[in-house]
Amino acid sequence: MGLRRPYYGWIVVAALCVTETVSWGILYYGFPVLLRPMETDLGFSRVEVTGAFSIGMGVAALAALPVGRWIDRHGARALMTLGSCLGTALLLVWSQVESLAALYTVWGLMGLALAATLYEPAFAAIVGWFATRGRDKALLTVTVAGALASTIFMPIEAWLVSRLGWRLALLTLAGILASLTIPLHALVLRPAPRSAPLAPGAERAEPRVGGLTLSASARTTVFWVLAAAFFVGNFTTNSVTIHLIPYLADRGYSPTVAAVMIGWMGAMQLPARLLFTPISSRFGHRTVTAVIFFVQALSLAQLALVSHLSTLVPMVVMLGAANGMATLARATMVAEIFGPRHYGSISGAIALGANGARALAPVGAALLVVALGRYERVFSILAGALLLAGVGVLVTRERARTET
Repeated sequence: MGLRRPYYGWIVVAALCVTETVSWGILYYGFPVLLRPMETDLGFSRVEVTGAFSIGMGVAALAALPVGRWIDRHGARALMTLGSCLGTALLLVWSQVESLAALYTVWGLMGLALAATLYEPAFAAIVGWFATRGRDKALLTVTVAGALASTIFMPIEAWLVSRLGWRLALLTLAGILASLTIPLHALVLRPAPRSAPLAPGAERAEPRVGGLTLSASARTTVFWVLAAAFFVGNFTTNSVTIHLIPYLADRGYSPTVAAVMIGWMGAMQLPARLLFTPISSRFGHRTVTAVIFFVQALSLAQLALVSHLSTLVPMVVMLGAANGMATLARATMVAEIFGPRHYGSISGAIALGANGARALAPVGAALLVVALGRYERVFSILAGALLLAGVGVLVTRERARTET
């Protein structure tokens, strides 16, 4: 008797574990490491440089909904492959920029690459293969791998910048991105069987299940509460990701140590994500999601008090763990509340706000620092916003009813 062929969905999951880790590590987490070297070399202010990242996140936010709809209809292979090719080309161009206009153009196009390669398209691809059975486990597997992105790549990127300079570091990262993501996306991401005919002898797909359309979901209160809460969460946590290195460097920490702190925040996501499923099964997704926002608020309060604290280890552990669970909370709550039938579109719509927060966070936080005078005041305000987000999730008891 021959060995039983594994369900191909798990091969897709394995490929996405690699590509999400590499794509997040290079395309997203590379910018904070390069921020200060670019400021020095190009001669632009922090607000001007972070504006490029904001433009990229804004484009990614606007592209999230059409990306989700495309994957619902056509699958992820072509889109994610093109996204990796575009990301590689833009890293090469980024390494040669001399003007602010060129930097903004590169990152405007980079937003399309981000929208086509990061979690939203990957989650949509997974839900296509795992409509019900095994879905949470598959999502967990990819996010556990993705949690290592900053841990692996930010120290590497800091080392490359210190040895080669930021321009040659980008050329090296482009080679890594191309060699690891393009082949896997092009060769492994087959269309899910629910959206393509089954070949003779192929595995039979899970039965098609119901779910609300995007328009029906948008008529529920819970949709807008989740959209607002994850907007606030992404704005605050991405403000930390982009500004932590310069913030701590101005207070006596070396840039490498600050980069390692962000890396360890990523490492803390891994055990937190492993605990997410049993904890949410015990206390419920809504309660756990609210607590995630409360823990993020407490972490931001610690960061605001850095001058009075002897260590930032509790902040690193708590914020990293909460951020890790937040990614899974958004993915699982959308599927659970609204159903998998139109997951890509609904997830893309919520990602429009969440990724829009990523767009606003870098330059928005920089402008808040200019307006308020100190990073500490900004972090205190963000902590309060996170508290309100957690309360909003906790008190909203509505649940959308899925339909076939």
